[in-house]
This record gives sequence, C-alpha cells and structure tokens, in this order.
Amino acid sequence: MLKLRALLVCAPLLFASAFAHQAQPQQPAAQQGDRAAETEKVIDDTIQLMRQDIRSQRKQIVAANLPLTEPESIKFWPVYDRYVVEHSKIYDTRYALIKEYAKSYNTMTDDQARSLITRWTKTEEQMAQLRLTWIPEFEKVVSAKKTAMFFQIDRRLGLMVELKLSSEIPLAKP
Repeated sequence: MLKLRALLVCAPLLFASAFAHQAQPQQPAAQQGDRAAETEKVIDDTIQLMRQDIRSQRKQIVAANLPLTEPESIKFWPVYDRYVVEHSKIYDTRYALIKEYAKSYNTMTDDQARSLITRWTKTEEQMAQLRLTWIPEFEKVVSAKKTAMFFQIDRRLGLMVELKLSSEIPLAKP
C-alpha cells in the first residue's frame, strides 16, 4: 500500500510537469521543439513504467484483500489478467486525453474543451460497461459475493488514482 501511495504522489507530478512545460517562456522554435519532444519522451517512458508498477500493486492489493481458496485462485487470476488488459486500454485513452489537454491548455478553444470532456465522459461510460461485461466472467470462477468484493476493491483503487490525478491537473481556463 505504501508503494501505491508513493506512485500516487509521483504520477501527478509528471502530469504537472507537462502543464508546467506549456507555461515556459518562448524559446527559438528549433530548441523548443527538441526540448518538448525530449520532455514528452521522458514523461511517456516514466508514466509507462509507473502504470506497470501500479498494475502490479493493484494486483497485490486485490490478492491481499480478496479471500480466495487455492482452487478459486487458480481460476480467478487468468480472468483478472484478461480484465486488466481491457481495463488498461481505457486508461490508455484517458492518458492520451490528459496529454492532449496539457498540450492545448494555454490555447484551448471551446470546441477543443467540448471534445475533451465528451471523450473523457465516454471513457467513464466504457469503464462502467467493462465492469458490467466482466461480472459474469468473474462469477464463473468465484461467487457473486466475491465478484462484488473484487469490483469494490477495483473501483476504490481506481478512485484513489483518479482523485490524486484530478487534484493535480489544473482546471480549464475560462
């Protein structure tokens, strides 16, 4: 849990650095382009490593909090791993939207703002639909109560990550 908290502190700092980069004074176009590409690459690589670590930590937290018998465990974890692949695709979209928001933060138009919030809301709908789709898959390998408990744990972990990120990302400029 301590490692997850550390990641929750670090991830927003990387996103914040993307916003800070947008607010830096203007430099010659060639220098600015090189520095922006370099900064974006470092941020992308670091975020990717952190996301892998968060996924690993999430799995450890689920394992520590979801009481599974050995036979249940053998069946549960392959289903969980398939679920995480689908789950990660939605988070890939969210990450891309955050990057797009950061890039356009100082110059965002009303149309861009509308598009971003609409697409973000669609990812929330996709996440809810993903859970609904996977409930029967998990119920094939564990009881309905354990399935409910798993989704409670999964949702709480997701809310923790989202709360920390959203608290670090500046509101759109009016």
